[in-house]
Amino acid sequence: MAGLSAVLNASEVLPRFTLGTLFTEWSLAPLPLVVTVWAGGLYLLGVTTLRRRGDRWPVGRTIAFVGIGLGAFYVATSSGLGAYDTTLLSVHMVQHMVLSMVVPLALALGAPVTLALRTLPAAPRRWLLVVLHSRVAKVLSFPPLTFTLYVVSPWALYFSGWYRASLESVWVHEMMHVHLVLVGALFFWPLMGLDPVPGRVGYPFRVLLTVLTLPFHAFLGVTIMGQSSLIGGDWYPRLATGPMGSWLPDPYADQELAGGILWGSGDLIGLSFFGVLFVQWVRSSMQEAKREDRRLDLVEARERASAARSAAGEHPD
Repeated sequence: MAGLSAVLNASEVLPRFTLGTLFTEWSLAPLPLVVTVWAGGLYLLGVTTLRRRGDRWPVGRTIAFVGIGLGAFYVATSSGLGAYDTTLLSVHMVQHMVLSMVVPLALALGAPVTLALRTLPAAPRRWLLVVLHSRVAKVLSFPPLTFTLYVVSPWALYFSGWYRASLESVWVHEMMHVHLVLVGALFFWPLMGLDPVPGRVGYPFRVLLTVLTLPFHAFLGVTIMGQSSLIGGDWYPRLATGPMGSWLPDPYADQELAGGILWGSGDLIGLSFFGVLFVQWVRSSMQEAKREDRRLDLVEARERASAARSAAGEHPD
């Protein structure tokens, strides 16, 4: 009974999970609220500072960072997804994909580092540049390392005691959320972000790294679906013996659904990443072509001027 009591204390007694409860079971978890308010406030302050001095900042970047990135982070951790993420593994898996893929991509497309470099006072800007050019930053953004972290982290989470610890400890649970976002950001920021961060590589290599994430999600999802043991040990079966047992699904069926969500959503989000990379690649090629046209026009103008001077020298008035 003591073990069951601990499980119920860590996971609230919730009503039957439905689409509606995603919008009704909200909480004011301190860490997500503080992170969202402070990050969003500082970003909007930077945008306001630019506009006051007459500079423009693309609206799309603000929407990506504040609306999609921070919005998805807060919804994933404080809405029904956050309420049921210790009750249903399938709900946690949706949350996992949002935090590890959707949030990092949207934050990167918001270009917060560029915004900071354009709005910070001189001293903080120098500190930020020192950090960006530091050896630590270069190591943490080294593509093979970030790819390895991104691939290995979920295996370590679900096939070690880490996941069970996140179910039993609120602190470990919140740190898991932060970890998912940070690892995703380290991997995707140099690949698809707009900021001048270390670790940026050519577009062919970016596409290759993105392609390599697809079989990883598929293999991990299939592995979870085929597991004969439950992720989280007896956590979910014990929940089923409590007050929520009348509506909780079979833990094995829910784990199979969770693996399918990881598999399917990984491929779907991966395709969206290809779309982003394709658009960026095309825009980069067009900008390069414009720069080359301007260079050729300048060379041609100089040649005409030189020819005109030569002609004037040969036929003086």
